[in-house]
Amino acid sequence: MKALDWQLLALALLLGLALGGGAAWIWQANSYETALALQDAGHQKEREDAATAAIDRLGQEQTQRRALEDRLQASDQTHYQELLDAQHTQARLRDRLATADLRLSVLLATPAQGSGCGMPAATGSGGVVHGALRADLDPTHARRIVSITDYGDQGLIALKACQAYVRAIAQ
Repeated sequence: MKALDWQLLALALLLGLALGGGAAWIWQANSYETALALQDAGHQKEREDAATAAIDRLGQEQTQRRALEDRLQASDQTHYQELLDAQHTQARLRDRLATADLRLSVLLATPAQGSGCGMPAATGSGGVVHGALRADLDPTHARRIVSITDYGDQGLIALKACQAYVRAIAQ
Protein backbone atom coordinates (compact mmCIF):
# COMPACT_ATOMS: atom_id res chain seq x y z
CA MET A 1 0.00 0.00 0.00
CA LYS A 2 1.00 3.41 -0.65
CA ALA A 3 1.62 6.12 1.86
CA LEU A 4 -1.27 8.08 0.43
CA ASP A 5 -3.68 5.25 1.12
CA TRP A 6 -2.49 5.09 4.70
CA GLN A 7 -2.91 8.78 5.18
CA LEU A 8 -6.36 8.67 3.61
CA LEU A 9 -7.32 5.77 5.81
CA ALA A 10 -5.95 7.54 8.91
CA LEU A 11 -7.78 10.73 7.94
CA ALA A 12 -11.03 8.82 7.41
CA LEU A 13 -10.55 7.07 10.73
CA LEU A 14 -9.79 10.36 12.46
CA LEU A 15 -12.79 12.01 10.81
CA GLY A 16 -15.02 9.06 11.80
CA LEU A 17 -13.79 9.24 15.39
CA ALA A 18 -14.42 13.00 15.52
CA LEU A 19 -17.90 12.71 14.04
CA GLY A 20 -18.74 9.74 16.27
CA GLY A 21 -17.42 11.52 19.35
CA GLY A 22 -19.35 14.66 18.46
CA ALA A 23 -22.53 12.66 17.88
CA ALA A 24 -22.00 10.79 21.16
CA TRP A 25 -21.40 14.09 22.93
CA ILE A 26 -24.62 15.60 21.54
CA TRP A 27 -26.60 12.44 22.34
CA GLN A 28 -25.23 12.34 25.90
CA ALA A 29 -25.96 16.07 26.39
CA ASN A 30 -29.55 15.54 25.24
CA SER A 31 -29.87 12.51 27.50
CA TYR A 32 -28.59 14.44 30.53
CA GLU A 33 -30.77 17.41 29.65
CA THR A 34 -33.81 15.14 29.51
CA ALA A 35 -32.87 13.49 32.84
CA LEU A 36 -32.32 16.88 34.48
CA ALA A 37 -35.63 18.16 33.11
CA LEU A 38 -37.43 15.10 34.54
CA GLN A 39 -35.64 15.54 37.86
CA ASP A 40 -36.52 19.24 37.93
CA ALA A 41 -40.17 18.46 37.14
CA GLY A 42 -40.24 15.89 39.96
CA HIS A 43 -38.66 18.35 42.36
CA GLN A 44 -41.13 21.05 41.28
CA LYS A 45 -44.02 18.64 41.92
CA GLU A 46 -42.67 17.83 45.40
CA ARG A 47 -42.40 21.53 46.22
CA GLU A 48 -45.94 22.17 44.99
CA ASP A 49 -47.24 19.23 47.03
CA ALA A 50 -45.41 20.48 50.13
CA ALA A 51 -46.77 23.99 49.60
CA THR A 52 -50.30 22.65 49.12
CA ALA A 53 -49.99 20.56 52.29
CA ALA A 54 -48.73 23.59 54.23
CA ILE A 55 -51.59 25.75 52.94
CA ASP A 56 -54.13 23.04 53.84
CA ARG A 57 -52.65 22.68 57.33
CA LEU A 58 -52.72 26.46 57.76
CA GLY A 59 -56.37 26.51 56.69
CA GLN A 60 -57.22 23.79 59.22
CA GLU A 61 -55.41 25.65 61.98
CA GLN A 62 -57.21 28.87 61.10
CA THR A 63 -60.53 27.02 61.20
CA GLN A 64 -59.65 25.55 64.59
CA ARG A 65 -58.57 28.98 65.81
CA ARG A 66 -61.84 30.56 64.67
CA ALA A 67 -63.81 27.79 66.39
CA LEU A 68 -61.81 28.33 69.59
CA GLU A 69 -62.35 32.09 69.41
CA ASP A 70 -66.10 31.51 68.93
CA ARG A 71 -66.20 29.18 71.95
CA LEU A 72 -64.23 31.69 74.03
CA GLN A 73 -66.53 34.50 72.92
CA ALA A 74 -69.57 32.44 73.95
CA SER A 75 -67.89 31.65 77.27
CA ASP A 76 -67.14 35.34 77.83
CA GLN A 77 -70.75 36.25 77.07
CA THR A 78 -71.99 33.57 79.48
CA HIS A 79 -69.56 34.81 82.15
CA TYR A 80 -70.64 38.41 81.63
CA GLN A 81 -74.33 37.46 81.80
CA GLU A 82 -73.79 35.43 85.00
CA LEU A 83 -71.87 38.32 86.53
CA LEU A 84 -74.58 40.78 85.53
CA ASP A 85 -77.31 38.52 86.95
CA ALA A 86 -75.40 38.14 90.22
CA GLN A 87 -74.95 41.90 90.46
CA HIS A 88 -78.67 42.47 89.86
CA THR A 89 -79.55 39.86 92.48
CA GLN A 90 -77.19 41.48 94.98
CA ALA A 91 -78.58 44.93 94.19
CA ARG A 92 -82.16 43.71 94.74
CA LEU A 93 -81.09 42.08 98.00
CA ARG A 94 -79.41 45.32 99.17
CA ASP A 95 -82.52 47.31 98.21
CA ARG A 96 -84.77 44.94 100.12
CA LEU A 97 -82.47 45.18 103.15
CA ALA A 98 -82.42 48.98 102.91
CA THR A 99 -86.21 49.23 102.80
CA ALA A 100 -86.56 46.77 105.69
CA ASP A 101 -88.59 44.55 103.39
CA LEU A 102 -86.10 41.80 104.24
CA ARG A 103 -84.29 41.19 107.49
CA LEU A 104 -81.34 38.88 107.98
CA SER A 105 -81.30 36.78 111.11
CA VAL A 106 -79.02 34.25 112.73
CA LEU A 107 -79.71 31.14 114.76
CA LEU A 108 -78.90 31.46 118.43
CA ALA A 109 -77.06 28.59 120.05
CA THR A 110 -78.41 29.37 123.50
CA PRO A 111 -81.23 31.70 124.47
CA ALA A 112 -80.04 35.15 125.44
CA GLN A 113 -80.35 36.33 129.02
CA GLY A 114 -83.70 38.04 129.61
CA SER A 115 -85.15 37.16 126.24
CA GLY A 116 -88.57 36.24 127.51
CA CYS A 117 -87.93 33.21 129.69
CA GLY A 118 -87.35 30.70 126.95
CA MET A 119 -90.20 31.85 124.77
CA PRO A 120 -89.55 31.73 121.03
CA ALA A 121 -88.45 34.92 119.31
CA ALA A 122 -91.15 37.11 117.87
CA THR A 123 -92.16 36.00 114.41
CA GLY A 124 -92.60 38.27 111.47
CA SER A 125 -95.79 38.65 109.53
CA GLY A 126 -94.53 36.20 106.87
CA GLY A 127 -94.61 32.98 108.90
CA VAL A 128 -94.41 31.20 112.20
CA VAL A 129 -91.03 30.08 113.49
CA HIS A 130 -91.01 26.90 115.50
CA GLY A 131 -87.89 25.50 117.02
CA ALA A 132 -84.58 27.35 117.21
CA LEU A 133 -84.34 30.92 118.41
CA ARG A 134 -83.30 33.57 115.89
CA ALA A 135 -81.96 37.10 116.28
CA ASP A 136 -82.26 39.83 113.64
CA LEU A 137 -79.07 41.44 112.40
CA ASP A 138 -78.50 45.15 112.30
CA PRO A 139 -79.16 46.41 108.72
CA THR A 140 -75.61 47.82 108.49
CA HIS A 141 -74.11 44.43 109.28
CA ALA A 142 -76.55 42.77 106.92
CA ARG A 143 -75.38 45.07 104.09
CA ARG A 144 -71.74 44.22 104.88
CA ILE A 145 -72.55 40.51 104.75
CA VAL A 146 -74.35 40.95 101.43
CA SER A 147 -71.38 42.88 99.98
CA ILE A 148 -69.02 40.10 101.13
CA THR A 149 -71.22 37.48 99.47
CA ASP A 150 -71.28 39.69 96.37
CA TYR A 151 -67.47 39.58 96.20
CA GLY A 152 -67.59 35.83 96.77
CA ASP A 153 -70.13 35.36 93.99
CA GLN A 154 -68.02 37.45 91.62
CA GLY A 155 -64.95 35.40 92.53
CA LEU A 156 -66.77 32.13 91.92
CA ILE A 157 -68.09 33.35 88.58
CA ALA A 158 -64.58 34.51 87.58
CA LEU A 159 -63.15 31.14 88.66
CA LYS A 160 -65.75 29.30 86.61
CA ALA A 161 -64.93 31.51 83.60
CA CYS A 162 -61.19 30.80 84.00
CA GLN A 163 -61.85 27.07 84.23
CA ALA A 164 -64.00 27.21 81.10
CA TYR A 165 -61.21 29.13 79.33
CA VAL A 166 -58.60 26.51 80.30
CA ARG A 167 -60.90 23.70 79.19
CA ALA A 168 -61.48 25.43 75.85
CA ILE A 169 -57.76 25.99 75.29
CA ALA A 170 -56.89 22.41 76.26
CA GLN A 171 -59.25 20.89 73.70
